[in-house]
Amino acid sequence: MARFQRKSPGWAMTRARSVAPQRILFAASEIFPLAKTGGLADVCASLPAALAGLGAEVQLVMPGYEQALDLADRPHVTATLDNVLGFENVRIITARTPDTALPINLIDIPELYRNGGIYQNADGSDRDDNAVRFGVFGQAAAQIAAGRGGSTWHPNIVHCNDWQTGLVPLMLRELCGPEMPATVFTAHNMMFQGLFPWEGRTALRLPTNDGIEAGLGLHGQLSFLKAGLYFSDSLTTVSPTYAREIQTPDYGYGLEGLVRARGGHLTGILNGIDSVFWDPSGNTRLAARYSAQDLSGKRYCKNALQRELGLVEDENAPLIIFVGRLTWQKMADILRDCLPAILAREPDRQFALLGQGERGLEDGFRSIAAAFPGRVSVQIGYCEDRAHRIHAGGDILLHGSQFEPCGLTQLYAMRFGTIPIVRPVGGLADTVVHASEQALVDGTATGVWFEEPSAEAMISAVDHAIWLYRQPLTWRRLQRVAMGVDSSWDRSARQYLALYSRLRAHRLGAAAGQDADIDAVRESA
Repeated sequence: MARFQRKSPGWAMTRARSVAPQRILFAASEIFPLAKTGGLADVCASLPAALAGLGAEVQLVMPGYEQALDLADRPHVTATLDNVLGFENVRIITARTPDTALPINLIDIPELYRNGGIYQNADGSDRDDNAVRFGVFGQAAAQIAAGRGGSTWHPNIVHCNDWQTGLVPLMLRELCGPEMPATVFTAHNMMFQGLFPWEGRTALRLPTNDGIEAGLGLHGQLSFLKAGLYFSDSLTTVSPTYAREIQTPDYGYGLEGLVRARGGHLTGILNGIDSVFWDPSGNTRLAARYSAQDLSGKRYCKNALQRELGLVEDENAPLIIFVGRLTWQKMADILRDCLPAILAREPDRQFALLGQGERGLEDGFRSIAAAFPGRVSVQIGYCEDRAHRIHAGGDILLHGSQFEPCGLTQLYAMRFGTIPIVRPVGGLADTVVHASEQALVDGTATGVWFEEPSAEAMISAVDHAIWLYRQPLTWRRLQRVAMGVDSSWDRSARQYLALYSRLRAHRLGAAAGQDADIDAVRESA
């Protein structure tokens, strides 16, 4: 591979910078509360805040969606990029995030970002301009990192998240050459690969030599995800188990060879949650507050939720909840098929669902609700306040997954004393301790596992959880242990800071080695 040549006279990196504080540009397509379609937005809000809390200088960069510009605090234009893949005079609007007051750079291109959904059209289909939208976003983020547009703040780490930012490391190399800041790419879900027609690389002005194209092509298409995995200095994913899983065909989706080849650069770091935002002892969204030491308020939350959802008010009835996307990945199809059998086993069992997804699954759950009035509530859509109330009012979270990179819902539930039922895949295996006989004796159990992705296994796990629920002393102990698990971002943020430090140390004077590393990857992947 030819050496990258320096192309940005304004960029300078010297050995003196090795003693500078961590300066991290955190690139993401969604950041809560400015834009959210799923857990990615939560992670990309909480992790940067935790890094800043540990002394790092953090700035965010995200497309300037209309709702983001409306919600951002004190927005003002701080820079203009002359040309971003043909879009001229692109304004960079810098603001503060409402909750964490971190500086965020919003890429203001109205024709790309101020109309329609973040990724999809109103009918749920993917937008046909996503390659351009996120290719341009990647170029703009790379230019900001490279100091274009008059910025005086230069990151020494650029942290990219999921396929929407996958082109940033390559584009940054093209702009800066070997003196670029170090790059980290986090794969939050390998199933979403950012696949687009191969011819689209021309409009994105991507290099065309064989060495570069080897890092872009997958299944005959252009893959933004592969680019991130291939060109970034370091790779992370969101749990240790998932980091092992994605090196296998079952979870790598055609990229397992590349991930194995780069295994020495891959780290699995568990996601955390905002332990203040998800704290039932100080949560104003709930009917009552409670803690692991005093769980009495959870009963009031359950009664209030039953009233809100039209369920029979019975504090002794086991209330099973599901909060999430109605998709195959979340085993929502299997849940739909076996839910009537779960309810039929005991007349007081209740079920509450909050989520949205595939139309057929939505309709199926609505039909079950109609067949079980007073026992089943189905709320299609997502409401943050209601999610808190459901987590607080439920007894058992049913969170089956075909695969799960990390999962946040089980962490929210545990924080609220709601016991999760999970399949031990990905981060679920790393965060939930099965209530085996020994774990119950040891006081380490926090949930219930089922191994097989089948209706029979799911029903059996629900039966086991409800059997535990009907033993009040055992159940209270389970709740207290689950609520006491430290799922805060502090530990994870410290691991990321250590990774950044290693990268910076390696980056100084090591640009030639970087090229050799990518050559080795190309030969072995």
